[in-house]
Amino acid sequence: MITIGCHVSIAGSLALAVSRAQERTCTTFQIFTSNPRGWKAKPLTEEEAQAFRQAVTESGIAPVVAHMPYLPNPATPRADMWDKTVATIEREVERCLILGIPYLVTHLGSSLGSDADEARERTITAIGRGADAAEGKVTMLLENTAGTQNSIGTTFQEIATIMEGVGRQGSVGVCFDTCHGFAAGYDLKTNEATDAVFRDFDTIIGLSHLKLIHLNDTITELGGRRDRHEHIGLGTIGLEGIQSVVTHPKLRDIPFICEPPVDDRRDDYGNIACVRKLAGE
Repeated sequence: MITIGCHVSIAGSLALAVSRAQERTCTTFQIFTSNPRGWKAKPLTEEEAQAFRQAVTESGIAPVVAHMPYLPNPATPRADMWDKTVATIEREVERCLILGIPYLVTHLGSSLGSDADEARERTITAIGRGADAAEGKVTMLLENTAGTQNSIGTTFQEIATIMEGVGRQGSVGVCFDTCHGFAAGYDLKTNEATDAVFRDFDTIIGLSHLKLIHLNDTITELGGRRDRHEHIGLGTIGLEGIQSVVTHPKLRDIPFICEPPVDDRRDDYGNIACVRKLAGE
């Protein structure tokens, strides 16, 4: 069976996220550990951390994934913003350690029009600080981007360069987002195209470093370089394309997280059920 889940809210308490994941039939799930649209985070108490860890253990759901907030930018040329970004990365790693969360997904940021090589070096240093704080117990997952202007991490080669800069001692891996990848020009519409993409990934990065797939359809055309998520099978990747990912023999053991748009057309349960049907379950 594939490991499939979605992003769930921590509103009310962290432990409630686990029951929300169970309601959606998740066998993995993703959360923000703090406000995703702010710089500050309420400190975790031992009581709430223990309640979360216990709820996860009792649920049998694994792995749990955390996602970095939206504001940090590891590639920024602004010194004040970069300092705040590094502090937030280190804080989120620490929260993952406290909560027993093994993976922390991070975007690689935007150069904001500055020199691309220098932006990559800033990203490498920022991610490296997080990897150092992880103590080998949390793996930072570098998420590919859709290729919007000035973004870092659009190509496999650029991600490989950042990983090499940080070091591959087990503290960094990759989260491949299908929506972002398709928008960046990686064709996922057929079995043959998807196989070619992941053979390319294996050659440049290595499939052993692929720890998570954000399984999203998109309203963006191939190579359109816009980050626009869509419900499973309702976008330009389509049912055949999503099926080519979830049934690929080298991807079956990798956890999948859906991040669909929030609207009235389909809920999380429906997207997960659709994925399971496509996977033949």
